[in-house]
Amino acid sequence: MLSTLPEIPAWPQLPKSNFLESMYIQFSGGMPFVELDLEKGRMHMNLSGDIYGELEKFYTRVIDEDLDYFSIHADYARGLEAFKDRMWRQKPETVKWVKGQITGPISFGLMITDHRKRAVLYHEEVFDSVLKTLVLKSRWQVRLLKKLCDQVIIFIDEPYLSSFGSAFINVTREQVVSYLGEVIEAVHNEGALAGVHCCGNTDWSILMETDIDIINFDAFEYFQGMTLYIDQLKDFLDRKGILAWGIVPTSERIESESVQSLTTNFMGKIDDLANRGISRNTLLKQALVTPSCGMGTMKYQQATLVLGLLANVSRALREETARKKKRKKAV
Repeated sequence: MLSTLPEIPAWPQLPKSNFLESMYIQFSGGMPFVELDLEKGRMHMNLSGDIYGELEKFYTRVIDEDLDYFSIHADYARGLEAFKDRMWRQKPETVKWVKGQITGPISFGLMITDHRKRAVLYHEEVFDSVLKTLVLKSRWQVRLLKKLCDQVIIFIDEPYLSSFGSAFINVTREQVVSYLGEVIEAVHNEGALAGVHCCGNTDWSILMETDIDIINFDAFEYFQGMTLYIDQLKDFLDRKGILAWGIVPTSERIESESVQSLTTNFMGKIDDLANRGISRNTLLKQALVTPSCGMGTMKYQQATLVLGLLANVSRALREETARKKKRKKAV
């Protein structure tokens, strides 16, 4: 991680090694009503008892801002522990930012169900405890990562937003903006940048309505979806928003890609947006390149290939941009 991502390393999630590191269970510590089935590797929230007594105890922790209570335990995030230890021992001089992540409230609320198999997003009082837990875990994580590096980015992972507007989920635009807004505000109040990642198509204008700093999208597979929101994208970039382009695929297609093919792919999509009226210079200046999605289900060799290509694509794009600037000055 530190060798291939020398400027903005991230702590890795390792769901294949331990079900406690799945993107939902990993951030469940401190939530009321949580029950884990160790044999089946599942989690649900048991609401069959006195939920109000449990909520009263929970909100006492929230009011007291007991961030240690909402810490991410080492058993749930061995990647974070290893990353932290390595950075404390020998932080590379190249590191400018460090990135952490947390599962977003919409996806968490839709994925986790109660004892009756109902998504907790639709149980208002219980879902608020989920949201508050994610808010406080975000704050705890920023404070931890700031001990490693002054500049911190927290990505909010929202895979379920790709289903927004479908018959499968009943959530309004206002709810998405409000729920995400609480997490974003918490990250900002701790002095960090907030990003959001959705690995499929969604209504990107919703995210641009929030105070998010970085939007991470799968530019390899779903670029055209972003072109539907040109006016909103212009406004987002005008307020110094950053597009994180998931240009390196995290599927089997990685085997047939190269630095040249991915660089050409990226620049072609920059050209597309520029032809639609967005400043090419702004697009390049306010861009990051990333894997298209998480690598938690990939084989080690494939994940290594993804990170290696990512590093080389980033280098190639910088070199190409520098050459173009030099030629422009010479004219």
